[in-house]
Amino acid sequence: MATVLCVIGTRPEVIKMAPVVAALEARGLRAPVLATAQHRGMLDQMMAVFGLKAAWDLDAMRENQSLPELTARLLPMLDAVLAEARPSVVLAQGDTTTVFCTALAAFYRDIPFGHVEAGLRSGDLRAPFPEEAMRRLTSVLTRWHFAPTGRAGAELLREGQPAGAIHEVGNTVIDALLAMAGRPGLPWPEGLAPLAPGQRLLLVTLHRRENFGEPIERILGALRRFARAHPEARIVYPVHPNPRVCGPAREVLGGVPRIDLIAPQDYPQLVRLMAEAHLIGTDSGGIQEEAPALGKPVLVFREVTERPEAVEAGGVILVGSRPEAFAEAAERLWNDEEAYRAMAVPRFPYGDGHAAERIAAILERELAGLDHLTPQARPDPLGLDRLIAAMARP
Repeated sequence: MATVLCVIGTRPEVIKMAPVVAALEARGLRAPVLATAQHRGMLDQMMAVFGLKAAWDLDAMRENQSLPELTARLLPMLDAVLAEARPSVVLAQGDTTTVFCTALAAFYRDIPFGHVEAGLRSGDLRAPFPEEAMRRLTSVLTRWHFAPTGRAGAELLREGQPAGAIHEVGNTVIDALLAMAGRPGLPWPEGLAPLAPGQRLLLVTLHRRENFGEPIERILGALRRFARAHPEARIVYPVHPNPRVCGPAREVLGGVPRIDLIAPQDYPQLVRLMAEAHLIGTDSGGIQEEAPALGKPVLVFREVTERPEAVEAGGVILVGSRPEAFAEAAERLWNDEEAYRAMAVPRFPYGDGHAAERIAAILERELAGLDHLTPQARPDPLGLDRLIAAMARP
């Protein structure tokens, strides 16, 4: 039986990989989970929600860790697990340091790597940082590119990836979202007072590195002014534990009436908050994908996005960290019923909820073709063997 090692490092990766693990196991493939724990507590919280257990846990998170420190720590630990597990395939999702290090470790071991949610590009190497670079670097080392949209696949083709290695499958976050939203009685966050009659919920999430410092202070100031101008508004903000996020949040928004700063929520509670929200403001990539499927207008606190499909579909507006851009868009959607109704329509630019099934079917088929090959005889669609041989010539 083939083994597909599924590597997970952060909370969003759990959400997006859980359907893949289930789909692989449904086809009789072994799909053990390796947790790097790049984010510790938030990862454990989400693993429990989806019933995932790590066969290996690297416990890589350190307080205030730098990207070079994390990278240096991950590679030898990942290599040790690959040497022990000897998987047929390694699979990871997204754009974190965990994903790039996993792809590199697999390459060093000559193990084929599959990239879930491949091909997203903002066009700006510094935004999002370091995620845009991580995605591009990972693509060079990838055997199977599981692109969520046609646009993502086209980006990979433009970069020279072979068409036969690119598979448009949809985004697995929609698989997870639709499954969760279909559960009866999704819980409301513990300790959070229910919405009062006539209140409208503005749900906020912020955590991206490019917003640290002055940008996040501008965003938080705009939220404070919005709350004071709209007594019917209730702002709920699950605050990321990073000190560069939670510190400014408490300083700017702490004690402001009708603004609730709460702990990061389990996925069922977050889906409940999204479903109840009148409007969502975020810099999260996942919420840009999820909220349009729920028919919730989204204001994105980023200047560029690697997920333009929802913008083009009319469900997302980019406002960056500019208070005037947020105020203009939020006021229009808050006060103009026609503008709100036009935007508050369920949209599905990221798939139909069957992405994980497609990924599992492709890997099952591909693994059947690889089983009879030695590592040295495996196809080299990226031309890496030829490149290394050329570099070795005098």
